[in-house]
Amino acid sequence: MLLTLTTTHQPATDLGFLLRKHPDKQQSFDVGFGTAHVLYPEAGVERCTAALILDIDPVALVRGRKRDGGRSEGGLLAQYVNDRPYTASSFLSVVLGRVFGSAMSNKSEARPELAAMPLPLVARILPIACSGGAALIERLFAPLGYQVEARAVAEGAEIRTPYWDLTLNATVPLADLLSHLYVLIPVLDDDKHYWVGDDEVEKLLRRGETWLPQHPERDLITRRYLKHGRRLARIALERLAEVEEAPPSEVEALTDATAEEAAPAPRLNDLRIARVTEILCESGARSVLDLGCGPGRLIQSLLKHRQFERIVGVDASLRDLEMAGARLKLERSPGRVRDRVKLLHGALTYRDQRLKGFDAAALVEVIEHIDEPLLESVAAVVFGDAKPTTVVVTTPNREYNARYEALEEHKLRHHDHRFEWSRAEFEAWAKGVADRYGYAVRFEGIGEMDPELGTSTQMGVFTCK
Repeated sequence: MLLTLTTTHQPATDLGFLLRKHPDKQQSFDVGFGTAHVLYPEAGVERCTAALILDIDPVALVRGRKRDGGRSEGGLLAQYVNDRPYTASSFLSVVLGRVFGSAMSNKSEARPELAAMPLPLVARILPIACSGGAALIERLFAPLGYQVEARAVAEGAEIRTPYWDLTLNATVPLADLLSHLYVLIPVLDDDKHYWVGDDEVEKLLRRGETWLPQHPERDLITRRYLKHGRRLARIALERLAEVEEAPPSEVEALTDATAEEAAPAPRLNDLRIARVTEILCESGARSVLDLGCGPGRLIQSLLKHRQFERIVGVDASLRDLEMAGARLKLERSPGRVRDRVKLLHGALTYRDQRLKGFDAAALVEVIEHIDEPLLESVAAVVFGDAKPTTVVVTTPNREYNARYEALEEHKLRHHDHRFEWSRAEFEAWAKGVADRYGYAVRFEGIGEMDPELGTSTQMGVFTCK
């Protein structure tokens, strides 16, 4: 199978810097199931083409079949006589990750500025297997900005074939193109040659982070990439559906001129997690409760700091706890990691002995999901019964909603929000809680500051007196 990447960016030989494969050398790589060759059929100032040729050993496929979890249907003959060695499929996707991994990760030691630059690129794959035909190819690649040319590979025009000569043309960063191919090649084939487990969810989310959540065929791509595993697809789709509580994010609110000049800004939720983590570190806490932990983003951040010896996530949603376990990879983590982290099913409106004895607790974007009449019960559980030394609470600032043109007047930012408070309302609630349970509280904002409206997220940091 053949993949070629061509650019007319000048000097075109910059392609070699990005791929980290010198145009003057032919290189070969043993990939277990065959050999991958990288060479440059043309390498000039005006035009450069890199070719990846994958030569699969059919006998090696059969020998490794039990280990790799590949196809075994069709009897002994079918194991040797099939299209796997000759069509672009998950084998090519794996090779892209191994041979062009640095380029796919947007790394270029020689020319870092070049790695982020959109380049005129043409990718050709011959042949590629597609269970769905040219229409599916168009549905997957056109929303990503590609001009798509798919020609059937067959002897006669009337013959229906699952094999295509595919050419994609776009001006995109090379890393984006490689990530699109990495995910979508096995999606087109609707199969994988290896066992698909929880780690495949992480691969999909990592390679599709910047484009898959908004793709109109997100659900189809997810199901096919994960070989139609219902549990894995559900976990992946739930995590892809995690959107910013503030629509749109600060990055989207930038003017076009600013966005072109500025480096990509962190998302609002990233800022929240980072600031809450920083405050918990500064508190000196060694044990932390993440109350309403959801899919475990704060826990993932806390695990990077060795000072936190005990981290417990609590949530009323079993689905969210399952997603957190998958994100944190607890089942496959070393024992020392599993000893530090525990996930508990529980509701914050009921006293729970398991929540006592912690140095700190965090409720990150949690209280707005609770009916207001129940907030006093939550305060009694957290501040009165569990009573950690430090408690961090974040919640949306309703006043800032005016900055979001896509948000209709009087609408809440999320369908599950029971309320959203102004800064004065949040401060009044927080000061009341602090007075009743013996805490001091200070306030700060998270996100871009508006002189009149404040920040998108407001935060209260409670310290036990």
